[in-house]
Amino acid sequence: MPKLFVVAGEASGDAHAGRMLKALKQHRPDISVSGIGGETMREAGVDIITDFAELAVMGLVEVIKRYSHIKAVFDKTVEHLASSKPDALILVDYPGFNLKLAKKAHELGIPVIYYISPKIWAWRAGRIKAIKRYVDLMLVLFPFEQSLYEKADVAVKCVGHPLVDAVHSDWTSEQAKSHFSLDTKAPVLGLFPGSRRSEVEALLPVMLATAEHIQQRDNSVQVILPLAPGLDRTLIELYLSETAVKVEVISGEFYDVVRSCDAIVAASGTVTLEIALLGVPHLITYRVAPLTYQILKRLVKIPYVGLCNIVTGKNVVTELLQSQVSVAELAPRLLYFLTAAEAQQQAHIVQEQVLKALGPSGGADNAARAVISFIDTHHS
Repeated sequence: MPKLFVVAGEASGDAHAGRMLKALKQHRPDISVSGIGGETMREAGVDIITDFAELAVMGLVEVIKRYSHIKAVFDKTVEHLASSKPDALILVDYPGFNLKLAKKAHELGIPVIYYISPKIWAWRAGRIKAIKRYVDLMLVLFPFEQSLYEKADVAVKCVGHPLVDAVHSDWTSEQAKSHFSLDTKAPVLGLFPGSRRSEVEALLPVMLATAEHIQQRDNSVQVILPLAPGLDRTLIELYLSETAVKVEVISGEFYDVVRSCDAIVAASGTVTLEIALLGVPHLITYRVAPLTYQILKRLVKIPYVGLCNIVTGKNVVTELLQSQVSVAELAPRLLYFLTAAEAQQQAHIVQEQVLKALGPSGGADNAARAVISFIDTHHS
């Protein structure tokens, strides 16, 4: 029986890996899968040996603070690989951890598949050298990434972005509001502070202060917050206890939660692509330790942090970074989204542009088939 070990170090990686592994299990139920991940991978039948919540952290300064803990998880993972000798190691994004793991796997003679490329086109282009040395097959989401790896002579296949198929809600905005016991006639503001503790700490207080300001202007505005997978509810409730705003915290049914919103303020990440694909007006926010930001500014080669803007190559969604993440910047823009009819039309234009930029459909299934083909070639 072929064995796979899969590593997803954060919520978006867990979601991508989970969708791919679910498709893989449908084609080949005989393949056994264990790894590092979360709820989506668990639901796909993966034996989780470490929960990704132990790894999820964003920003250079933030990583340094938790270095010894992350190192312990890394060492435990290497030991597991050495003793279990899987037929392939599948690494999902999370390059700081995963590229080091690729090197160890290579030394142990374990073939490495990398699903969802590190953003070498944005920063740390030198990582392609390590990828060429230690990774046997790259499975990338975007057509432009495929040509990048082909030029560097790395085995690569563009499988397409799984979100093209995955992002879906059967409901209208009114139906979604009704489902979550919200007033269907009153506007809904969504606060999406991210899936990492460091993001929530940096963004949620400002988001709540903004919601409070908006409610003072219009007390009919309702506020909801989806609980990101792997995030401790008590952390959210700690901040909610300090605000006058009534916030409805919702677990699961993520795309229906997005559909119920008239405007959203979100942490930069995969979630902003999902919001764009559902056609909801939103703002992208990003805030890390000042030192982290100064270092990133020097390293990053592209003008955007938001995925919608990166994939379309233009500024289609407003990004507010660092000190711009303030009530003064957020509130007027969100009030415009909540009250202006043309905001919805603009969001639909963004939706079409993002969809066009994301490449072929069937991403998760394409990735699963590529993994199966790889294993069948290497497993004998």
